[in-house]
Amino acid sequence: QVQLVESGGGLVHPGGSLTLTCTASLDNFDSYTMAWYRQAPGQQRDLVATITTGFAPIYREFVKGRSMISRDNVKKRVYLQMDSLTVDDAAVYFCQAHNLKRNEYYWGQGTQVTVSS
Repeated sequence: QVQLVESGGGLVHPGGSLTLTCTASLDNFDSYTMAWYRQAPGQQRDLVATITTGFAPIYREFVKGRSMISRDNVKKRVYLQMDSLTVDDAAVYFCQAHNLKRNEYYWGQGTQVTVSS
């Protein structure tokens, strides 16, 4: 059974940083494009950043310059480091695995990030 498990969320002060981790139980993990999404209360789930099978990162404008997505294909993990957090970053953050060739998508259960003083 495929599982994506996010961790690293919690309470952060404005201006603070955190690193989210997604651990995947996926065969052929290196064939999946990995992504982080977030969803604030009452909002749609929104793409934050993507890292391709070739390790190319793609960021949405609202996190560009203050975030870094990375992956470890040996550990089957993807990370999202975020700096200079604001209250607008508060959301549940979800990990997604996408196999383009097979058009398969998998989601994690999410991890809550709260930004508050």
